[in-house]
Amino acid sequence: MIDVDGIHHRVSKVQHGFLQMQEEALKVVKNATVPQSLAAANQLYKSKAYQARSVGVFILGYISPKSKEAFGILRKKVSTDESWQVQEILAKAFDEYCRAVGYEKALPVIKGWLSDKNPNVRRAVTEGLRIWSGRDYFREHPEVAVQLLSKLKDDDSEYVRRSVGNALRDISRKEKDLIRKELAGWDKSNPRVALTYKLASKFL
Repeated sequence: MIDVDGIHHRVSKVQHGFLQMQEEALKVVKNATVPQSLAAANQLYKSKAYQARSVGVFILGYISPKSKEAFGILRKKVSTDESWQVQEILAKAFDEYCRAVGYEKALPVIKGWLSDKNPNVRRAVTEGLRIWSGRDYFREHPEVAVQLLSKLKDDDSEYVRRSVGNALRDISRKEKDLIRKELAGWDKSNPRVALTYKLASKFL
């Protein structure tokens, strides 16, 4: 039996960071079945406290490779949460899914989320996979990461564009020529593109 009330009580007092929320989620998935974990996540996500909802999102991320329902909740429901803290955990949950199934195998899902109409879904990918070139597959194929990220250089959401620019900046630490080549073709007269360019070119 998962003590959801106990989890809620312990994490609701956390003011900074997410480590305790993550640890609580790990305890749940380690000691419970996928259906039990899903039930606990759904119950925690009903809380008004973002800390409890964050535990629920962590749980959903850990079981998402084995539960289509959990993965669907992340994309359709969690992405609409108004808490920026919860959106940070969504990004971590998406990365956990990709890590578990394999980043190359997850490419169709990555592309699908990057084209979602909800900016929180798109940003969960651009932010969650940072540092992209440090992830399996993208470590050997940084050009694929650059190609995927660059498609969002003029995204409608500044929130997303900033994440894209910072992600490209991360990659430029080791792949300066690759980033220079990509940025050379950008239309900087476009204000949206100009912002992304400024961030991406910081270390060049």
